[in-house]
Amino acid sequence: MLTASQVKTAKPREKPYKLADGGGMFLLVNPNGTKYWRLKYRVHGKEKMLALGVYPKVTLAEARGKRETARKQLKDGLDPMAEKQEAQRQSLLQSEDSFKALAHEWHEMKRDMWSPKHAARVLVLLENDIFPDLGHRPIKEISPPELLATLRKVEKRGALVLLSKVRGYCVVIYSFAIASGRAEHNIAMELQGVLKSPKGKHYPALKQSELPDFLRAVTAYGGEPTTRLGLRFLILTLVRTGELRHARWDEIDGKEWHLPAERMKTKVPHVVPLSRQALSILEELRPLTGRSELLFPGRVSLAKPISENTLLYAIHRMGYQGRATGHGFRATGSTILNEMGFNPDAIERQLAHAEKNKIRAAYNRAEYLPERQKMMQVWADLIDAQEAGVKVVPIHQQS
Repeated sequence: MLTASQVKTAKPREKPYKLADGGGMFLLVNPNGTKYWRLKYRVHGKEKMLALGVYPKVTLAEARGKRETARKQLKDGLDPMAEKQEAQRQSLLQSEDSFKALAHEWHEMKRDMWSPKHAARVLVLLENDIFPDLGHRPIKEISPPELLATLRKVEKRGALVLLSKVRGYCVVIYSFAIASGRAEHNIAMELQGVLKSPKGKHYPALKQSELPDFLRAVTAYGGEPTTRLGLRFLILTLVRTGELRHARWDEIDGKEWHLPAERMKTKVPHVVPLSRQALSILEELRPLTGRSELLFPGRVSLAKPISENTLLYAIHRMGYQGRATGHGFRATGSTILNEMGFNPDAIERQLAHAEKNKIRAAYNRAEYLPERQKMMQVWADLIDAQEAGVKVVPIHQQS
């Protein structure tokens, strides 16, 4: 039998040679100095050679342990080489079905639909908060308590917005795994309501008494004309800033702006009635951006929209930092229109808020459009009146 010292000091020769350890195991020493553990055995009368590893990564003691495992397999009527190949095959299958592998497959499928910045952000969140604990695990073997324990780490950091995003990514990755036959249950979906949720974000919004001065500041804005028109159009339509940024000329149909479902937060198509004032802005805007498919393209490329912060920074430069945001005009508009006596359901439809009842949502889209057309014209007229300093009487007070 070999000693650890003999294995360590074995020198290379001109030709490969073997140092036997007994039981069919030997150390193969090659002319280049590499040393391999090998096991010679017979099964069904046929001689075979099993690789046990490379020295010094596999020590003498570890090689002997592998020899004993192979002997037991032979005693049980199994072929050690066939068993090793099957173990390698299962390991490969597990690596292909690991959470990390499936997450990368899903990410690759979605990447063309996202901006490069968003695609990178999604991957970083998964790499930081999911892969270290569960990335190597076959996705179908991960239990709900294990996923919960991993997500709890994010929760304990107080990063509740990130937690919501990470769990959401886990939900769609499990859906992808189920669709491709590599998982059976969406355990991420089962964790809904178990983890803390981020508090709703409140955007600074102007009061009606603050509107006149703000509107005059918009008119006097000395920056890019498209930014000034964008702010005015945002106020007149009460859409989300993201919906405005990606607005396209081919979505304008007469006196209506038709937004596709994929661009809406609710994933439902939305129609925005355009007042005379909103149409006037489009007429002023077309000579400036008509060469682009977008109403509000960025300065660097006509194919890309203005940045997320373009309107916000303009508001800051006007002296309204912390007092107003692009999104806040929706709250201002909702408050004023409700006080004026308009139908609350029509206001909710104008703001494209989610309707839980699908049948009612379809009904609302058809029923409230004429009412919303009148409402948005009244709203635009009110904006003009506010800037001019004219007092507006609520509907329920009018005779």
